[in-house]
Amino acid sequence: MEEERKSLLDQIKFPSDLRKLRPEELITLSDELRQFIIEIVSNHPGHLGASLGVVELTVALHYIFNTPYDQIIWDVGHQAYGHKILTGRKEIFHTNRKYKGISGFPKMAESEFDAFGTGHSSTSISAALGIAIGSQLNGEVDRKIVAVIGDGSLTGGLAFEGLNNAGFSKANLLVILNDNNMAIDPNVGALKEYLLDITTSKTYNKVKTDVWNILGKIKLTRQIIQKLGYAVKSALLKQSNLFEALNFRYFGPVDGHDVVHLAKVLADLKDIPGPKLLHVLTTKGKGYKFAEEDQTTFHAPGLFNKLTGEIIKIISDKPQPPKFQEVFGRTLLELAEKNPKIVAITPAMVSGSSMKYMFEKFPDRSFDVGIAEQHAVTFSAGLAVQGMIPFCNIYSSFMQRAYDQVIHDVAIQKLQVVFCLDRAGLVGEDGATHHGTYDLAYMRCIPNLIIAAPMNEEELRNLMFTAQAENNGPFVIRYPKGQGVMINWQKPFQKLPLGKGRMLRSGTDLAIITIGITGNFAEEACRILFNEAIEAAHIDMRFLKPIDTELLHKVFKKFSTIITVEDGTINGGLGSAILEFMADNGYHANVIRLGVPERFVEHGSQVQLHRECGYDTQGIIETVKSLVMPKILSKVV
Repeated sequence: MEEERKSLLDQIKFPSDLRKLRPEELITLSDELRQFIIEIVSNHPGHLGASLGVVELTVALHYIFNTPYDQIIWDVGHQAYGHKILTGRKEIFHTNRKYKGISGFPKMAESEFDAFGTGHSSTSISAALGIAIGSQLNGEVDRKIVAVIGDGSLTGGLAFEGLNNAGFSKANLLVILNDNNMAIDPNVGALKEYLLDITTSKTYNKVKTDVWNILGKIKLTRQIIQKLGYAVKSALLKQSNLFEALNFRYFGPVDGHDVVHLAKVLADLKDIPGPKLLHVLTTKGKGYKFAEEDQTTFHAPGLFNKLTGEIIKIISDKPQPPKFQEVFGRTLLELAEKNPKIVAITPAMVSGSSMKYMFEKFPDRSFDVGIAEQHAVTFSAGLAVQGMIPFCNIYSSFMQRAYDQVIHDVAIQKLQVVFCLDRAGLVGEDGATHHGTYDLAYMRCIPNLIIAAPMNEEELRNLMFTAQAENNGPFVIRYPKGQGVMINWQKPFQKLPLGKGRMLRSGTDLAIITIGITGNFAEEACRILFNEAIEAAHIDMRFLKPIDTELLHKVFKKFSTIITVEDGTINGGLGSAILEFMADNGYHANVIRLGVPERFVEHGSQVQLHRECGYDTQGIIETVKSLVMPKILSKVV
């Protein structure tokens, strides 16, 4: 019996194998690659829609360019699954985003084909420009550098900074604009409308091609041809081409799902010198009906039935607490209904932050500014100047990009902006680029800020209520990704006293000081320890700044052993604040800090990462016993 023929995808271990195919075979390979991604991601959750949308582009890039010598830099990296599969990681792709498995994003330490580590948006052009110029300085003038950036990422200021510098530099750089009119949610803004004009102007696209074909045959200088081209394009679009105004040769738009034609275009562009931009039109979720129809849900759908598109949710017999994000979104709407000054701002995370309720009910008071965290913060500051109360929701790891704006535009002027830092702490499978572990440390050193972290959903509601109740200047509320701990969370609002913590459990052996969700770990640990005759006091600080010095004086006067627990870096956060208080006030105690150590924590579930870092319930119990048991044993002896 004849042995069953291997699929094309099974024959490809690395791009060098891909380049042995005939151009027409790329169509079959693209289909197989798309089905493989659907098969794996349906059972091993990850980012689906973006990767499906660039299957043909990925195949064409590795077919034409000599990777890894030629280098491809992916922006964000949500779309890099096909790239990973074609570059030696097909057999281990099922470990994607799993603990000790491969990363969900390009990662230089993982593969020589990952030319630059990504995870945040708008970085690819700047990185690619640096790599291109560095290659030239190293004498590698034949190396080709390609940056792939989505239209959503192009709204980030860093992308424009990179375009501006690249156009001036005359570097041999190809930027591919992957235009699908989507980020996680649909794109917004003037750039979206501009790209739509280019995409839909049939006259412009026909004449653009004709102009270059005709002028290319006439013996004119490149500068004259460029000027004539600009004039024709400006007349047709009634505006100049943005990219050519930045000294980029603009090509396109082209069909991003015609892999054979795409390969031909890339081959033609490969040896054209200078900065070039190819405008590629794609569909997010292409080739999978359900992902095309619901692009937001299938950006990262979790487990799903690949045949029916049904999202598979684990259903418990018992009622489950809501996610912190859900509580935030519904509470914001509830507050906005009572306070007409409240406005909502998000940098392209309407769904992820659960601001959708606010956007649906109060569209005139809700603002999606695109992927532009710096603008989001300063825009919020301007709103606050006019008496509005902006709730500016930015993921903790993304807020790092707007640090200067927090200091200069909000804190110095003591404006009433409520920063809601979503996904604070260890976020899980997205890994090192997305963990929100630094906000307690980087916010704590800024004057005029109030910094708080809720232990549960009721606390989140009350902190949000307190932040808008009166003007106390900038107010930071940080909370984690995922499920909370309370089923009956929607209770009447209570205004919380600023800078005041609470003693949740008294004890005699030692004190455990927590902030945010780690208080739940400590509560459970204290119950278990009590059953073993160890009495630990538990203090929930609630506010990192201003910190409750009155409560801390009581703690240090009573206890000689203190453990601090935080879902953030131990350098600069709660533990550091407690050590500073002890030193400033002349106390002497054994203070043990639990939290994220000084290293970049990789990906895995939140439960696995809390365990790895040693500040989950078990980690607290082990630390307490290591401190208390020697004392108990010495008394027995």
